[in-house]
Amino acid sequence: QVQLVESGGGLVQAGGSLRLSCAASGNIFRIDAMGWYRQAPGKQRELVATITSGGTTNYADSVKGRFTISRGNAKNTVYLQMNSLKPEDTALYYCNTLASGRDYWGQGTQVTVSS
Repeated sequence: QVQLVESGGGLVQAGGSLRLSCAASGNIFRIDAMGWYRQAPGKQRELVATITSGGTTNYADSVKGRFTISRGNAKNTVYLQMNSLKPEDTALYYCNTLASGRDYWGQGTQVTVSS
């Protein structure tokens, strides 16, 4: 079993920045990819950004140029640097990992951007 713990969410004004962190622990044999998804009230969960074990990144069009995903030196951590935040970025942000062929999810961390 793999556990994911997120941190770094909060309330910020439009134009501000936040950095989300996620650490994976547990019975980890291999992590193939890690990423961030978000879900706003009344909307479906959507991809924000992912990064593979090889370092390949993928971003939603809505966050390109504003958000940056990165891996920690320990490779079981992932970060999301969010700059130029907009009210439409308000959502519950979930960390995800694909480990040994299985998907795991964190509990989510709330990001609220005020106008």
